[in-house]
Amino acid sequence: MSKPADAEQLLLRLEWTVIRRLDGLLHGDYRCFFRGPGIDLADLREYQYHDDVRHIDWNVTARMQTPYVRVFNEDRDLTAWFLLDLSASLDFGSRVKKQAVSAEFVGVLARLLTRHGNRVGALCYGSSVDTVVPARSGRRHVLHLLHVLLARPVTKPAPTQLASLLDHAARIVPRRSLVFVVSDFISAPGWEESLARLALRHEVIAIRLSDPLEHEIPDIGMLLLQDAESGEQLFLDTHDRTFRRRFAELAEKREEDLREGFATAGVDALELSTESDLLDALLRFAELRELRSRATSGGGMPAHLEARPRTIPEARP
Repeated sequence: MSKPADAEQLLLRLEWTVIRRLDGLLHGDYRCFFRGPGIDLADLREYQYHDDVRHIDWNVTARMQTPYVRVFNEDRDLTAWFLLDLSASLDFGSRVKKQAVSAEFVGVLARLLTRHGNRVGALCYGSSVDTVVPARSGRRHVLHLLHVLLARPVTKPAPTQLASLLDHAARIVPRRSLVFVVSDFISAPGWEESLARLALRHEVIAIRLSDPLEHEIPDIGMLLLQDAESGEQLFLDTHDRTFRRRFAELAEKREEDLREGFATAGVDALELSTESDLLDALLRFAELRELRSRATSGGGMPAHLEARPRTIPEARP
């Protein structure tokens, strides 16, 4: 079990190594990171390429015989929710565990949000949704959130039902929010439909955690592996080139399925590897948000009509 001091030390380190550097690179302007839900109708205009089709005014469209969208005054005061997959597969990493990367990402994003007056909350999933951290603001709340993550015991092996986490969030998050789904997306099928339903009401961003060993196994001889989800153990001969090639092919097929799943759900995806630099990943995230911000004023297809999601890939060493 972690102590409150562990959360304080982690947040201090993140403030010095990531948030402080972001301040220098972005000059304190986080508009490219976060946008409010926009609840006040400001105007109507013709639909432009890359407008959000959820903002189409169908009554005006029917009268004018041309698609029109509603333009909203932006509300800077937003609420963000972290949907945290903390299942057994997150306790894996060749150098750094995926769960540690998740905690760092949450710490930085939560602090950036709360120090600008916004509120953050979280839902934690082990083998079910077992913890809900209500949305609040302030540094102390961020410390509480980090302590909840760091103090969790290792989850016992069990199949992950990511759809359960997404459906639970759809029921309890009352107003339109910014939702980060932080997971490795190693789950039973069916989460894509739940993610799509969640994205109909909220602005959803998938934070996909991964480790290099999940993409390619090196030639290191006989290896005993245990499936974190089922607990099953297997002896593998990594000298076997055919096995390594087949493993890489299956990993690539899973990558394609994930990209298709995000595209079907209509959400952006940020890939965060255990070997990625968190600052670089967040700068890529800022770039993604800037592109989305420009897109709302015209130019581009709606996200859920694209053939591929706007995925910002991990930086390869």
